[in-house]
Amino acid sequence: MILNCRPVATALAGLLLAGSAAVGTTASASAAPTTVPPATAQVVNARFGVHPGYDRIVLDIKGPLPRVSVIRVDQVRYDPSGKPVPLRGSFFLRIRLAPAAAHDSAGHNVYRGPRLVALNLPHLRGFALAGDFEGVVGFGVGVRDHGAVHVFTLQNPNRVVMDVR
Repeated sequence: MILNCRPVATALAGLLLAGSAAVGTTASASAAPTTVPPATAQVVNARFGVHPGYDRIVLDIKGPLPRVSVIRVDQVRYDPSGKPVPLRGSFFLRIRLAPAAAHDSAGHNVYRGPRLVALNLPHLRGFALAGDFEGVVGFGVGVRDHGAVHVFTLQNPNRVVMDVR
């Protein structure tokens, strides 16, 4: 049995066109502009704190939470140049957030945190923004010793947290 679907398809297309015209009219008639969160995570700040037994890094995020990876490296390098980051510390960690950016869609910086800072905390010795390139934001961390690292995310507001023992 062969069914002729053309009348149904034509009717559906007409409804879709009518619906999209109505949506367009409603959206343009709206008096109050709305703020749309970014589709890619924007890293806007970094802060540090001392707690009993560990130091904490908090990365403030606007928009969705990105994937986060932390690895131990011999040396942190800037993206994309590959030049070494002059971090204080005996050991180094590389934090990568993706998809993420430290700039907006017009190319303006949204990251307001430190670019390169020496720290004198019990475990943290240095911190640097190491890259904002092709959807990846990278940071370098200089630490005093090979302690444990615990990374997690929190919401409302969105942030990435890294505890270093």
